Amino acid sequence: MSKSTAPTDDSVQFSTGYSNYVLAVLFIVYVVNFIDRQVLSVFIGPIKEEFGASDTQMGLLVGFAFALLYTIAGIPIARWADKGSRRNIIAIGLTVWSAFTVLSGFAKSFGQLAIARVGVGIGEAAGSPPAHSLIADYFPVSKRGTALAIYAAGAFVGGAIAFLCGGYLREFFDWRTAFIVVGAPGLLIALLVRFTVKEPPRGYSEQRTGENASSTLKETLVFLCGSKAWVFMMAGYSLLSLTGYAILMWGFEFLARIHGMNPISTGQLMGIVIGVGGSLGALIGGRLVDKMSLIKVSRAVSVPALITLAGLPVGAVFLMSQTQTMAMWTFLPFFLMLNIYIPAMFSTNQNLAKLDMRATASAIMLFIVNIVGAGAGPLLVGALSDVFAAEHGIESIRYALLCAVGLGVIGALLLLYCSRYLEEDLKRAHSAAVE
Repeated sequence: MSKSTAPTDDSVQFSTGYSNYVLAVLFIVYVVNFIDRQVLSVFIGPIKEEFGASDTQMGLLVGFAFALLYTIAGIPIARWADKGSRRNIIAIGLTVWSAFTVLSGFAKSFGQLAIARVGVGIGEAAGSPPAHSLIADYFPVSKRGTALAIYAAGAFVGGAIAFLCGGYLREFFDWRTAFIVVGAPGLLIALLVRFTVKEPPRGYSEQRTGENASSTLKETLVFLCGSKAWVFMMAGYSLLSLTGYAILMWGFEFLARIHGMNPISTGQLMGIVIGVGGSLGALIGGRLVDKMSLIKVSRAVSVPALITLAGLPVGAVFLMSQTQTMAMWTFLPFFLMLNIYIPAMFSTNQNLAKLDMRATASAIMLFIVNIVGAGAGPLLVGALSDVFAAEHGIESIRYALLCAVGLGVIGALLLLYCSRYLEEDLKRAHSAAVE
């Protein structure tokens, strides 16, 4: 399978309009990705009650049950994507994760639900790595940060839809109905991807399509780990991802427990914050990456990192607010600033890799970031909540999330250190690509 060749035509030309269309389709796929991923967090309370689970078990369900196979499967799928048809891989993955989301609604035990979430994770592993690679081929470096930011915004739009619709579904229906409703549309969107998205030659946006050598996984790892900027970047982004996923997966439950908000009100607030704040953060971050790269490439990482760092104290105020009003007013700016860094992560990771490594580099990045963020983040919060419960009772979730925000501070500082090596390591990546 990994030896298959993508059906490309080096003489093909794509219009700006068509490139934007492909980006729009990939954006929709990412929206569906996060709806299916995020809706579980809305129903932590009802699922916990039905199956008699602890916060630690629920943290495992919304974290590692999804993230472990998501990250492990991402590596071989990305290797396939660096040689085969990225469009087809995305279509297949979308079909798989949508089907398993529907099957989640038929789970009769905690174990069955966990297995279904593993299936969702495997399917979603075929989403972002090939999508990142496609976007890098459709958009030149000068526009890549913004293009990847638009794609990244799909996560927040999907999360917003999951929270908005999930709030109503939790109020009027059971959690099984929710999984069936949100999973089914993806099966149709998979057909849209398969039959309307074209596979571009690799390196098309940079007119370097003649570079056809294929790097092994080991060669890709060695090359990336040889970059100090990449190593510190991954460490910093992993910790910031932990903070982000902690808020994404436990934010709904936090507002319900601490501020007594009903499901519809909680869903509306989470939807606005995640959809508007997250999307604006990603889009602003993308523009910053493109603008700062023209001035000094290291600023494409350091400036977003500084803004995110400045937003983390606002997150502490949000978590420690004693009134619902204060929490509502601080949540949006905190979440917006928290996600400024994401386009820099996507773009810089692609720029530090050689052409034939891009999908694999994306999968390696997602492996590291998601094991720490999507996997360990929700589990850590759940475990700390159980530990703190003896002393703080229902407010234990407040202090568990505060710990996650503290780790984000370390992550942002690591990104500032990473920017010291970025210019030199980007030159190294370009030199290796043209050898």
